[in-house]
Amino acid sequence: MAYTILVADDEPAIRTLLEVLLSADGHEIVTVPDGRAALAYLRGHTPDALLLDVDLTQMNGFEVCSRVKRVGRLRGAAVLLLSRLDDDRTRTQARLAGADGLLAKPLSGPYLRGRVNELVQARRP
Repeated sequence: MAYTILVADDEPAIRTLLEVLLSADGHEIVTVPDGRAALAYLRGHTPDALLLDVDLTQMNGFEVCSRVKRVGRLRGAAVLLLSRLDDDRTRTQARLAGADGLLAKPLSGPYLRGRVNELVQARRP
């Protein structure tokens, strides 16, 4: 089943990599370069999943995640945060923001694809 996935990362190469990896499963991928662009997209769209870099410009991934989880129609979307750090502080911030998971960069393609599919399928009726 194809999903709509929003990818927000300030690094063009990472956005392209994630788009290639996830579109291989037939998903529709929308990419944006920063937190404000992510929120602008979300005003008119309800993706199945969001991949947010924690170090986004304009508004970090923790804040975007927190805002998403407060909007009724978006609460069902799976949110994965991406970070270069995989420490207790970052994991705690991700949990407090309401994220469904935290993935450390560099990313493993098969693991990422499996995790996204698992989280979205768990939210589908």
